[in-house]
Parts: sequence; structure tokens; C-alpha cells
Amino acid sequence: MAIVLLAMFSVLALGGVVYAFAGGGGAPAKRINAIAKPQASGRGGKASDTVALKRKNVQALLKEIENKQAEKNAKLTLRQRLDQAGLPNLSERGFWIASGVFAAVASFFAFASGQSLIVDALVAFACGFGLPRWVLGFLKARREKAFTNEFANAIDVIVRSVKSGLPTNEALRIVARESPDPCGAEFNRLCESLKVGVTLDQGVKKMYESMPTAEVAFFGIVMTIQQKSGGNLSEALGNLAGVLRDRKRLQGKIKAMSSEAKASAGIIGSLPPGVMFIVYLTTPDYITLLFTEHMGNLMLLGCAVWMGLGIMVMRKMINFKT
Repeated sequence: MAIVLLAMFSVLALGGVVYAFAGGGGAPAKRINAIAKPQASGRGGKASDTVALKRKNVQALLKEIENKQAEKNAKLTLRQRLDQAGLPNLSERGFWIASGVFAAVASFFAFASGQSLIVDALVAFACGFGLPRWVLGFLKARREKAFTNEFANAIDVIVRSVKSGLPTNEALRIVARESPDPCGAEFNRLCESLKVGVTLDQGVKKMYESMPTAEVAFFGIVMTIQQKSGGNLSEALGNLAGVLRDRKRLQGKIKAMSSEAKASAGIIGSLPPGVMFIVYLTTPDYITLLFTEHMGNLMLLGCAVWMGLGIMVMRKMINFKT
């Protein structure tokens, strides 16, 4: 009977994973399109259609740039990762020394607590290689998010400056002075590069290397085309600012609509370990059998696997790419 139940639960868990990651892709897309669909207006239909078409083209180009950047992320060097995380003063040698020291301290505490050599090795590996890279990824994502939130306002400053008759370099210097970091720091680095003779095309490319977002890439494309062939710079940058605000508005709307599901998933995911901890506090002899008996270890392993699959399914159901 136990084998039959185990097989049934395994089939159900695998079926849920397959459904979450392979099937049911149409419904989230329809919901996203319904959220993002603009409201029809009765006046200025032709002009609004033209603006909507331009913004749609900008969105498609931004999506293509994001896909290309995702392919390049796997080939980044450690120096590039440090720059993108906002740690330009930290050398590669210093990063590896700090990682080694942290791994040695963590493994020492694991050894002092009476763990086996295999556990000590796993702790050292996780703290020496896994955790430092995760920290770099976290800092990079936080820095890019802060930059993107302020980037639309910076572009609006450039648009208003150009419309008022100021040259492009002066508009960039205004952004570098007035915008908060990291947006102001990136534009300040761009202005400093232009002062020493670097072309605008090369300066924007270096800006994209330290801030690899689709918005910066498209900004570089617009600035390069305008410098080489001319054109209405304020209109192109105005469309980009509009697209950035639309994306931010869509992200906020999706976050609000999925907040209830995320809260439910967090509560459901925390219930089993929470109940186990409460039972351990009240009747420790009852719960310690899971850790001391061989069958209890197998049950814990099965619970961990099924809990992990359930969390992956719930995350897939409530996660939207915008």
C-alpha cells in the first residue's frame, strides 16, 4: 500500500510540474495582453495609432535586445560582473580572497559543531563559490532596477533640454549633475569619457557594459543614429521614455494582481516547516524519529522533494515576464 501511494504521489507531482512548465501557456499571455491593452480613445485616432505603432516597435526592439543580453550573460568575466554590481574598486584578487576567507570561517564553524567532513566540504564550497556569486547577482539586479526607475526621468530631462536649444553634451551633463545614483554616476562617467576625446558611440558602449539593460542599449542606438545621420532626437527619446513608463506601469499592475497568490504561496510553503518546528518544541521525542530512523530520513527526503516541486509550480503560476 505504501508503494502504491508513493507511486501515485510521484505521478501527481510530475504531472503538476509538466503542466506548469509545458502546458497552459496561453492563459497567462491572454491575461498579460488584457492588462497591457490600451484603452480606446475617441479623439485623435490617427495620431494615437501612430504613437502606439512607434511604441510597439520600441517594445519589440527592447525585447530583442533583452534576449541577446541573456545570451551574453553566461560569457561575462569576473571583472565585468564586479563592474555591473557597482564594485569597480574591488579587484578580482580581492574578491577571491574575501570568498576564501568566508569559506574558511564557515567551514570552521561547521567543523566545530561536529559535522562530518562531507558537510564541511559542502559548506566551504557553497560559501566560497555559490554565495559570493549570488551576492554579485543580487547587487547587479538591485543596481539595474534603481537605474531603470530613474532612467525615464533622465531621458525626459534630455528631451526638454534639446527642445529648449541646448546641445546634447550639455543635456547629458545636466542629467549627470541632477540625477541620483546609479543613473547620475553612469551619465557622469559618460560625460567624463566625452571630455577626454571618446566618441559618443564608444562612450555609450562602455555605459552599456557597466549597465547591461535593454533600455541603455536602445538609448545608445538612438544617440548613435542621430549623431551619424541626424533626425528628431527629442521624438525618439520621448517614445523611449513613454515605453519605459508603460513597462513600469504594467509591472506594478501585474505585481498588484498577483500579490494575493504570492501571499498564499508563501503561507502554504511555510506551513510544513513551521508545524515541524512547533511539534519539535512541544514533543521532541515524537518528531526526532524522522531524523534518527532510516525510514524517517526517507520520508523527510520525499517531503523535501515534493515541497520543492510544489514551490516551483506555484512560482511558475504566479511569475510573469514583462
